Amino acid sequence: MFILIEYFQRVYFRIIHGELYDIILQNIDKRTDLAINIISQNKKARHDYEILEKFKAGIVLSGAEVKALRAKRANLADAFCRFIQGELHLMNAHIAHLETANKYFTPDTRAPRKLLLHKKQLEKLYVKVHKDGLTIVPLMIYFNERNIAKVSIAIAKGKKLHDKRADLKAKTLNREAQQAMKN
Repeated sequence: MFILIEYFQRVYFRIIHGELYDIILQNIDKRTDLAINIISQNKKARHDYEILEKFKAGIVLSGAEVKALRAKRANLADAFCRFIQGELHLMNAHIAHLETANKYFTPDTRAPRKLLLHKKQLEKLYVKVHKDGLTIVPLMIYFNERNIAKVSIAIAKGKKLHDKRADLKAKTLNREAQQAMKN
C-alpha cells in the first residue's frame, strides 16, 4: 500500500510540474508490476530483437522446479519458444536442480516446458510466426502478485547490426543527457 501511495505522489508531482501527459500514462502501467517478483530476465533478447508485442503466459512446472525458481536458479539466456503439436513450448530455458530436492531423480534442466495461453492468443502467435516470419522470445520469468510463476513472452523481429549500433548510440546519448541534467 505504501508503495502505491509513493507512486501516486510521484505522478502527482509530475503533473504539477508540467511533464508530458503520455509519459505519465506510460508510467501508470508500472503500478501493476510493483507486486511481481522477477526471477530471471533475458537481456540478450532486448539487444538482439525489436519487441513488437508482449504476452503473459503461465508455465507448467514440477514442484522441484518451482522451488528452484523461488531460489532464483533460472537462466533465459539462450531460450526461445516453439510450437509443438499446436502448443507453445519454452525451449532451452535452464532451471537448475536444487540440492534439497530428490537426489535420485534429477530432471533435465533444459527440458521443453509448456506455456499456457488462451486459444485466440495461440492462434495469433501461430499466424505471426508462420506467415510473417517473426520470432517468439521469452523476456522474463516472474511470480505475479498471486505467487504464480509466469513467463513474459514477446513477438519480436530480428535486428540488423546497424540497428544494434544505433540503439547503443541512442542509449549512450540519453545517459549523457540525464547526467548533464543532474549536474
